[in-house]
Amino acid sequence: MRKLKIMEHISLDGVIQHSADDDDDFPFPYSDWTAPYRGPAGRDAILAAYGENFDLLLGRRTYDIWSGFWPKAPSSPMADRLNAAQKYVATHRPESLEWGPFEGIGPDIIEAIRRIKAQDGPELILSGSATLTSTLLEHGLADEVLLIVSPVLLGTGKRLFAPETQARAFELVSTQAFPSGIIFSTYKVAGRLKNASA
Repeated sequence: MRKLKIMEHISLDGVIQHSADDDDDFPFPYSDWTAPYRGPAGRDAILAAYGENFDLLLGRRTYDIWSGFWPKAPSSPMADRLNAAQKYVATHRPESLEWGPFEGIGPDIIEAIRRIKAQDGPELILSGSATLTSTLLEHGLADEVLLIVSPVLLGTGKRLFAPETQARAFELVSTQAFPSGIIFSTYKVAGRLKNASA
């Protein structure tokens, strides 16, 4: 059983969107707001968080955005690793996938992810793909969440979890702050929410 990690760049108000989607009713105005805070130390920490060998789990929109950039990017440790990674893509149009290696999953995304997790292989990483994050937690498929928090408020954009996401608790595994202001916090899912009425 391999581990599935959600890894997201996130604003202080929970936004993880980085670019506009063509079919959005309200265009997102803040393209790549994480760049000013990344810096060399942050970049190296992100690369280390991915590791040298991993597979990707992506929603279709994130796949389309990334496939328009990473195959054309100059060779670098990040570009080379992302391009080499197996991409499992939640899509109803697998015939239109081109950036590989890839496997289209659907229509039963939950069973497909269970099957993929049960196989031998490297760690699975989900980045972006806001429509999948809540689903993974709801069905107990995410093992770890890494939040890369930038010191910004955006006020608009897609957020990490849907409003109807079930309440649950997390346990802090590690945290690291960088001079640029970003904070890496890694959590593992701890189960049922504990509160004063529990």
